[in-house]
Amino acid sequence: ASGGSLRVRVTAVGEQTALSGIMRLVAAAQASGSRTQALADRAAAILFYVAVASGAITLTYWWFSGDKEHALIRTATVLIIACPHALGLAIPLVIAISTSLGAQNGLLVKDRLALERARNLDMVIFDKTGTLTRGSPAVSGVAAGPGTNENDLLAHAAAVEANSEHPLAKAIVTEAKRRKVSTLQAADFEALPGRGGKALVNGKTIVVGGPRLLTESKVVVPPEVQKWTTAWAADGKTVLYVVAEGRLLGALVVEDEIRPESKEAVTELHQLGIRVAMITGDSKTVADSVARRIGIDEVAAEVLPAEKASAVKRFQAGGKKVAMVGDGVNDAPALATADVGIAIGAGTDVAIESAGIVLVRSDPRDVVGAIKLSRASYRKMIQNLIWATAYNIVAIPVAGGLFVRKGIDLPMSVGAVAMSLSTIIVAANAQLLRRLKLRPRGPVKKRNLSEITTSFYF
Repeated sequence: ASGGSLRVRVTAVGEQTALSGIMRLVAAAQASGSRTQALADRAAAILFYVAVASGAITLTYWWFSGDKEHALIRTATVLIIACPHALGLAIPLVIAISTSLGAQNGLLVKDRLALERARNLDMVIFDKTGTLTRGSPAVSGVAAGPGTNENDLLAHAAAVEANSEHPLAKAIVTEAKRRKVSTLQAADFEALPGRGGKALVNGKTIVVGGPRLLTESKVVVPPEVQKWTTAWAADGKTVLYVVAEGRLLGALVVEDEIRPESKEAVTELHQLGIRVAMITGDSKTVADSVARRIGIDEVAAEVLPAEKASAVKRFQAGGKKVAMVGDGVNDAPALATADVGIAIGAGTDVAIESAGIVLVRSDPRDVVGAIKLSRASYRKMIQNLIWATAYNIVAIPVAGGLFVRKGIDLPMSVGAVAMSLSTIIVAANAQLLRRLKLRPRGPVKKRNLSEITTSFYF
């Protein structure tokens, strides 16, 4: 309505906006090198010398045959028809179109070589939390130990986790707020990578973590808590324990919904002949449960953040070409180690910086799209190279008059048209790449409530 007011908060301007960032990535990808482009450049350089040599041979042959005018016409025809226009456009056109097509479908190519390597992948490795799952865990159960209650347990756990940025920590804090639990103050917080976190709360050392931390602390689990944790573990859920000065206060279970698109992505990767693996800090029980639900072939469980890159190297054993898909700071070394690093667009800046391909949407099916784009682009490049090379192999002898005595002659005007036609064919073939369907067929409508998993510190 007129006369009203509108308050707008500007979070980025100019080159800091997401659109500018996308434009920079696309421009950099189109300008970046390509092995196939290097091959085409070498072929074009060779063709230049072949054209000059063919022109010289043609001129010499017809000149000394006595027909000097015909010699000049033949030589000009050879030089016209041998112009490497088609060869020069064979690869750059495909690169420009594939990069543009990828951007239109939410695939930002930072490194052309990464996209080229994607066509030969043997395996795709997914980080679990935030990639195969929604990355929005929630507390779904609380088991208080003797001498405490659920609210007291949550209050101590939330006090520790209020200082952490981990999704699980946020889930515990959110649950405490939802229950309107009294807030406790914590000091000297310390993150324990792959295990949990600890802090001083009311003068006591409170530790929150998973089974690994419990084993290290050698804390005894009371029967009334054990019955719950055993049931949760049997369901493939991750249990977090709260320990105060060596005594167990209780346990929490945190669940994270599997993305409904994950199973479809795994199925489509299998159809492309690619195996699928998962790296997670979860216990093997939880990891195997997730793997069974969505059809994952191999699992690396209980992997600490610092061990992710090493886990990728193990998957690369035997010369396997692998891609790593992740979204967190802890995934950055693994993304850089993999043959192809793919970052989820909703992930951290560090992960995106380490990847060669960035998925704008947090949809694992876009990994399939990236591989299809890689394979289709390579096919178009090879088709264009074959056409441009074959055209010159056939056209140069004809233009030089090699078959004149057999009644096959090529006028200069026809040679000019043939040269232009070969360029048009290469350009048209590259444009056919736009027919490739990369975007997933649509969101998965059904969400099975059993498709719930848990997340563990990593």
